[in-house]
Amino acid sequence: MSGTPVLELRGIAKEYAGNRVVKGVDLQVLPGEIHALVGENGAGKSTLMNILFGMPVIHSTGGYSGEIRLDGREVRFAGPSEAMTAGIGMVHQEFMLIGGFSVAENIKLNREPLRPNFLSRFAPKLATLDRRKIDSDARAALDQVGLDLDTWTHVQGLPVGHMQFVEIARELDKENLRLLVFDEPTAVLTESEADRLLQVMQDLSARGIAILFITHRLHEVMAVAGRITVLRDGEVVARMDRSNATLEGIAEAMVGRKLDMTLADRRPGPGPESSLALDIRNLEVDMPGEAVHDLTLAVRRGEILGLGGLAGYGKVGVANGLMGIQPARGTVMVNGRPLKLNDPAGSLAERMAFVSEDRRGVGIMPEESIELNMVLPSIRVQRRFLRRVLPGVHLLDQKVVRGHANRMIRDLDVRTTGPAQSVGRLSGGNQQKVCVARAMTLEPEILLVSEPTRGIDIGAKKLVLDLIVALNRKQGVTVLVTSSELAELRGICDRIAIVTRGKVHAILDPDAPDAHYGLAMAGEQMPS
Repeated sequence: MSGTPVLELRGIAKEYAGNRVVKGVDLQVLPGEIHALVGENGAGKSTLMNILFGMPVIHSTGGYSGEIRLDGREVRFAGPSEAMTAGIGMVHQEFMLIGGFSVAENIKLNREPLRPNFLSRFAPKLATLDRRKIDSDARAALDQVGLDLDTWTHVQGLPVGHMQFVEIARELDKENLRLLVFDEPTAVLTESEADRLLQVMQDLSARGIAILFITHRLHEVMAVAGRITVLRDGEVVARMDRSNATLEGIAEAMVGRKLDMTLADRRPGPGPESSLALDIRNLEVDMPGEAVHDLTLAVRRGEILGLGGLAGYGKVGVANGLMGIQPARGTVMVNGRPLKLNDPAGSLAERMAFVSEDRRGVGIMPEESIELNMVLPSIRVQRRFLRRVLPGVHLLDQKVVRGHANRMIRDLDVRTTGPAQSVGRLSGGNQQKVCVARAMTLEPEILLVSEPTRGIDIGAKKLVLDLIVALNRKQGVTVLVTSSELAELRGICDRIAIVTRGKVHAILDPDAPDAHYGLAMAGEQMPS
């Protein structure tokens, strides 16, 4: 691949309040190239993309220095709409879809084709939406990503994997697309869906569309990227061709040290005779896109039990139902005591804690401080972090809160300016660490974790997984962990339950053959 770069960044630098967060970054993306941009959370990737798209946060904080060139011409976008008009698209890690609109309406939003009518002769704004054209364009875009979906289905309630492909279809529908930025596009996808997305990226590349691929999944980088740029602490620390790159070399460049990704040796889990921490019978959960139907499962006290399965088959709904986030019915016993469903406070009172897969919607209060996010559930449910000033009058003990938050920030390596910083200003991975810290603060007996490493860089991923294992082994916490990353479940779990069509289809040993997992996830009969 050669010729004039579609995108060229020259000496891009950015400061926030005197803190230099991007330090003279140079980057080129060629026509038809898949160029991977990798780095830990906080390395500067998001800031770099905010600069490229002319986001308001950049302009309101003093702008940036350096040059952005598109097809050899210098550009400086005043906002995202200008970047999109110039032919730059982006598939975001956090969905940018409107739930109350249909798939077709989301794909054509702000680019709706119109049909003239009698009134539009006098007032062009009164032209009629061309629904047939909207439908045919949306169908064509969905076909490009291999998604067989009714174009007029509402986005709200779709499985997350479907929503991700709708996002991609929306970008492909744009006529002048020349550069497509993928920001963690496979974070919400199952392994089979991720493989399909990587194939879509390669098809786009073959058509001459340049792709900037931002991801923490280094095996995907090795599968599709031609060149790799590594950011650390706001500057480029390595450039590699795939032909001479290795997973270990990329990881070491990202974190600045040799990284041991081996997990602690798995020890024998609690046997069948062990008492039950959770006894779930005939559970029904009405979670859109992840409904649970008549699920029965026993979780032994002191074990790490994994929940795996395809997207949309109900694995995510289990924890949401147990914690009262989604409407649920059935019988659940917690350490021998009946659990009142549809009562989040009651679940917390039973010493259960939850790290949600939806950190933006359920996991955090983005406008509040890191320290308040960490301690608020403990204050409300356990009356901790309070000091008595008068009989019946308690105030927040700010000194104790600050000390606890600083310890959590240190132990979880949260990249922040301090505990008073608002969580919404953290990167996605660091927000996830705050969610984990909040669950730990509750000192739970049972920890429910959904998609614990989604959107987290490789160094933080190992930290979170090691932390789950340590909580289980050192503190005896029973863990129910839900993940689309089957390899991670097999690395830390004592048993893995595969959920298919809302029910437990099989419970497998982590060392069971790959073929057994494949059959279970497809809902097929297991070999005897």
